[in-house]
Amino acid sequence: MPEQNDASIPEIDASDLAARLAGKAHHVVLDVREPDEQAAGCVAGALLVPRAQVAERIAAAVPDKSTPIIAYCAGGVRSALATKTLLELGYTDVSSLRGGFKGWQRAGHPWITPTELTAGMLDAQAMQRYARQLRLPEVGVAGQRKLLDARVLCIGAGGLGSPASLYLAAAGVGTLGIVDDDAVELSNLHRQILHTSNRVGQAKVDSAQQTLAALNPDIRVLGIRARLNQANVDALLADYDVIIDGSDNFATRYVINDAALRLGKPVVHASIYRYEGQLTVFSAVGAPCYRCVFPRAPSAAESPSCQEAGVLGVLPGVMGVLQATEAIKLLLGIGETLVGRLLLYDALSMRFSELQTRRDPHCPACGVGA
Repeated sequence: MPEQNDASIPEIDASDLAARLAGKAHHVVLDVREPDEQAAGCVAGALLVPRAQVAERIAAAVPDKSTPIIAYCAGGVRSALATKTLLELGYTDVSSLRGGFKGWQRAGHPWITPTELTAGMLDAQAMQRYARQLRLPEVGVAGQRKLLDARVLCIGAGGLGSPASLYLAAAGVGTLGIVDDDAVELSNLHRQILHTSNRVGQAKVDSAQQTLAALNPDIRVLGIRARLNQANVDALLADYDVIIDGSDNFATRYVINDAALRLGKPVVHASIYRYEGQLTVFSAVGAPCYRCVFPRAPSAAESPSCQEAGVLGVLPGVMGVLQATEAIKLLLGIGETLVGRLLLYDALSMRFSELQTRRDPHCPACGVGA
């Protein structure tokens, strides 16, 4: 049996709405459908706010509670619920469109696509691709536009760079730079999920470009086949908003740290060892840097490489996904990042723990007189 609207909810039909829109009085038409539905078309001038976000967002969009609001959805049920919410919030002139947007279309009234309404924002395909992400109030269309305009540099296309870049690409980060000078080897494949068996011997940056372009053709992937060093680091980092450090040695990490401080670039750092991972964010602005936390590089005996010590294949997957998460938070300016905190992960015990990190006033990279 179809769900019925609450009889106490004020309703108007499509002809009433058309007459109101033709008049000179100010009205707010509120589209409470989901972004992927809105992408297919909407009433011209409609305020696009999914029903689940109405209570949170309406005060900022419509501060005057006496403003007439007509809510609509696909058929009329969700708009009735939204109307009830608005009445409970104190809005005094609210009604639901009987028959919803489908009824509006059937009656022959004009409608447009959101790209006509918000030119230069998101096209219909992007609205559909990122629909689940757009429903998050902290993201929305404006946040997704930020991601599409953003530039992230992944240093390394290996164990950490693989999952980090895959999820950044999927999230719609518009430009991804991938720096790596190595070629795909068979021994890489148990953890470096950007690459496939038929690409053994191929440059990792070329393999990464193939995988990421296939995943999301909306974005641009720049493969940079080079070994990052003191001579090229500033040029490589300069054009990016966030740096993902997926390097596998201390010398490179110090080079990245020092350049990021000079350029004011945040670095999302992770490292792995056998079954354990570490993750933190160096903000480059008044917070601990890599040299504060690791003032000296351990000897080779103290810190053997993955090739020497081994690594659980899924471990860099966990840490790389967390790197992508921190990068997205930085780009959107949401949540609490790991600045000043070192997250430790033990895969064998399945435990996370955390250490507070402090800025060293005598740090040669970021301290007084550095």
